[in-house]
Amino acid sequence: MRKIKNWTRSVVCYARARADSGMTTSEYAVGTIAACAFAAVLYKVVTSAAVMAQLQSLLKGALDAKF
Repeated sequence: MRKIKNWTRSVVCYARARADSGMTTSEYAVGTIAACAFAAVLYKVVTSAAVMAQLQSLLKGALDAKF
């Protein structure tokens, strides 16, 4: 039983030593740039004429619905 306990403890210590402690500053910078780029693309898509027409049609249909 003692051997199993020691082995488990050594495996846990090894795993903790190898664990990534978090993102570095460069990873935060890349993540922020990627999020901003995604937001810009999404904004362009949502404000395009085709999408705006579909959204207006959807809202008009929802407001004109009979209950």
